[in-house]
Amino acid sequence: MVVRARGFLTLARASALDLFDQTTAFGRLALVHVLMMAGDTMVTVSLAGSLFFSVSPDEAKSKVLLYLVLTIAPFAVVSPLLGPLIDRSTNGRRVLVALSAGARVALCWLMAQNLSSLWLFPLAFLLLVSSKLYVVTRGALVPEMARTDQFKEHALPVDDAGWPAQGAQAEPGYAGFNAQLTLLGTVGGFVAGSIGAGLLKGIGAVSVLVVASLVYAVATIASVRLRRPSAAVREAVDRLTQRERDRHALNPLGEGEVAWGLGAASVMRFAVGFATFLLAFGLRRESAALGWYATALLLSGVGSLGGLALVTRVRRRLGESTLLALALLATGLGALAASTHPDLAAQVALAGWLGATAAVAQPSFDSITQRHVAPGAQGRTFARFAVRQQLAWVVGALIPVGVALRFGLGDRVLAVLTLVAALVYPIGRRGSTRE
Repeated sequence: MVVRARGFLTLARASALDLFDQTTAFGRLALVHVLMMAGDTMVTVSLAGSLFFSVSPDEAKSKVLLYLVLTIAPFAVVSPLLGPLIDRSTNGRRVLVALSAGARVALCWLMAQNLSSLWLFPLAFLLLVSSKLYVVTRGALVPEMARTDQFKEHALPVDDAGWPAQGAQAEPGYAGFNAQLTLLGTVGGFVAGSIGAGLLKGIGAVSVLVVASLVYAVATIASVRLRRPSAAVREAVDRLTQRERDRHALNPLGEGEVAWGLGAASVMRFAVGFATFLLAFGLRRESAALGWYATALLLSGVGSLGGLALVTRVRRRLGESTLLALALLATGLGALAASTHPDLAAQVALAGWLGATAAVAQPSFDSITQRHVAPGAQGRTFARFAVRQQLAWVVGALIPVGVALRFGLGDRVLAVLTLVAALVYPIGRRGSTRE
């Protein structure tokens, strides 16, 4: 516990220093990320109040099913159309982030005016397109923004373009930077969620969307301040030959390391979607008080912070692929333990445990992708991978929404899936790297 606490304090200190140091490119990206996550959390709180808690359980099920389908659709736009655009222009990435935030200013305002009409769903769809555009662009921005100044602090040699020198990408790689962004986003989301929940209870869902619109307005201003990439970085992106682009098109999952990592990360995303809605509808079925929901969210956030602390603490001793496998194993063991005591307390505790394991898995997979995919292909790669991971999350969520599963059975399903994945992933990865 002492080691984990020290790891968290180290991560928190580094994250805070980067966030408040707006002279660095990564610090400016961190500020944008905090504001984006805060706005997204407020939108989620508002929609939860209007689509889930304010209607009957049967009506909530139909509305949630429609919303889940809508969460997949934005990637049909982001992946084939905007992914290549992200790759072709390094300067364009900053513009896309600003457009993503600016569009959500208007969309939140319109959603606030149409919260009880069918117009809410097309507006929510457009807002999700904007949100996913930022998620994809951010993945390509991390290697570009976390450059010379930060790598020097981590004692990593860099080349003329400011990228980690060949053979020096190992230990911490990009996992530490991804973890910092995730930590800052989690804290920002927690604060925004608390404010949003207070507004929802005191004034209503409309007020939450109005405040979210103001947060996105600030995010738009912060996006304009993102640092322009250096000439060396632009040349590194432009050097991607047509032959390399064709290779990425023919082999969209990339080399074995990345492809197997995507599979493992997708299983984790499935687990998160499955467990989230298993708990949500289970609590409604049990007519649980709102305090149970709040406790589950709190433990999930605390678990995320603990998982991020673990990533930064052990990343020099364990590779990203090892962390990914351990996250799957820990998820399976936690679900198995919860299945032996299928009550509300065990399920809420599992939410915290899953928050920790998911916080270990996602930054690790992002780092694998950022290290093994050429800079000029990362936009379309992150877009493509985001589609698969979101689809896995939605499929996982649809099962407990469509089928009334008891906690014990749902936990056993989750345990079997993740434990099998924890066994298959390292075996398959090892076999692919030998070829």
